[in-house]
Order: sequence, then C-alpha cells, then structure tokens
Amino acid sequence: MKLSFIGCGNMGTAMLKGILAKGIVDKEDITVSEIMAETLKRTCDALGVLGTTDNSEAVKQGDIIVLAVKPQYYEDVIKDIKDDVNEKQIIVTIAPGKTLAWVENTFGRPIKVVRTMPNTPALVQEGMTGVCANDKVSETDLQKVMELLEGFGQARIVSENLMDVVTAVSGSSPAYVFMLIEAMADAAVAGGMTREEAYLFASQAVLGSAKMVLETDKHPGELKDMVCSPGGTTIEAVRVLEEKGMRSSIMEAMKACIAKSKSL
Repeated sequence: MKLSFIGCGNMGTAMLKGILAKGIVDKEDITVSEIMAETLKRTCDALGVLGTTDNSEAVKQGDIIVLAVKPQYYEDVIKDIKDDVNEKQIIVTIAPGKTLAWVENTFGRPIKVVRTMPNTPALVQEGMTGVCANDKVSETDLQKVMELLEGFGQARIVSENLMDVVTAVSGSSPAYVFMLIEAMADAAVAGGMTREEAYLFASQAVLGSAKMVLETDKHPGELKDMVCSPGGTTIEAVRVLEEKGMRSSIMEAMKACIAKSKSL
C-alpha cells in the first residue's frame, strides 16, 4: 500500500506519526505534498517520508490519497489534482462540512471517496475517527482505509448525517478537555501545587476517568455518584459546577460546533 498526504499540518502529522509508529505503512511508501518548502523539509526530516511541493506528483505516488488541508482549501486542491486521480485510487478527506457528494461533484466525476473525522490524540495512538464512504468504495477499499485509521486509535463507521456530530463530540473535543485540564491545574496552582505537579494530577485524573467509562460499562452518572460521598467534598464541587452551568455550557458549545461544521 502506498500512501500520499496532500498537506501535512497538525492533524496530518498526528495521523502520520500514528501510522508510522504502528508500522502500517513503511515510510518509503509515504509521500507528503506541501507548498511551503521549509515546512515540507521539516516534516520529511522528522518522519523520514518522501516529499514534494507538487500535489500532482504526490497523487501519482499513492494508492490512497489523504486530503489533509483545511476545509477552505479543498476546492482549490481538488481542482489542482482532479485530472491526476484515477478510478482505482481512494480519496480520504478529513475536513468538517465537506460531504461525500460535494467532494465527488467538485472532482466532476465518479471517484472513490471516504470521508473521515479524526482527532489529534492520533499523535499518541489514542485517536477517535468517524468514517463514511460513497458507493464507489468497495468493502476491500474500506477495510484498507480502516486499517490505516485504526493504526492511530479507534475508528467507527457512522452514517454521513452524523459526521457533523462526530466533529463536535470527538474531532474538536480534545480542545474542550485541554481547557478542563488547564483550568483544573490553575486551581491546583492557586492552592499551592507546582505547575508540573498540577498538570500531572489533572491529566492523570482525566485519563483514568475516561478509562473507567470505557472499561467498566457503567454509566458516567453512576461513576460520578460513586465519587460523591454524602456531605463530602466532591458533591460540593459538583453543586458549584451545576450552579455555574457546566453541562449546559458544554452542550451549547457542541451545538455551536455542529452548526459551524455544517456551514463549512
């Protein structure tokens, strides 16, 4: 399998590092295209992959082509490469808001398209990716793409109408979690803990809590209740969070994220 990335920003780099760490594709079989020569050199030096500033050349080298540019650049990039893509190659998108139909229409002809929404924890092989594909993609094609995506975390096939929700609940949500960790650490520092210790304690608490949800099969509310002793410290903190509208704030933020994703 030969893999090409058009663009390689934070998300593309996270995906590539995960794929390489798992040995899914050899670095000699990966080509990255980047218009900024300095960025390209830095990426190739760091990852050991092949590089080019020519998108068309990158397309010619890949069986699977990942469009790892920002949504606003998709139309220009597709126009640049559409005549170089053949019927056997698989186009993988990672942009919120760009539907399968939009991508195929922009190419101007039937092609194989897999729409995905990964997230940056791919960098540490703990990514979560939503996936859907058009009817040109065979089961074998889809399995190849899923193998790549599962190289840096978990991937699940969902109906396309849920892809904007995937953007809010996993694609963008690491930012919410980082804000939570930062706020917890700031409060710990205010309480006298060193910054280094504060980030360690807060981060490990979030990691362990997520693992409990995934591995105990208990409802998050039940796990929360297990920590809240009668008249204790935790229920007092929960009371304040409810008073300040924590749940509502998160839900409203995700609603805004979904709306923005649909508008791109």
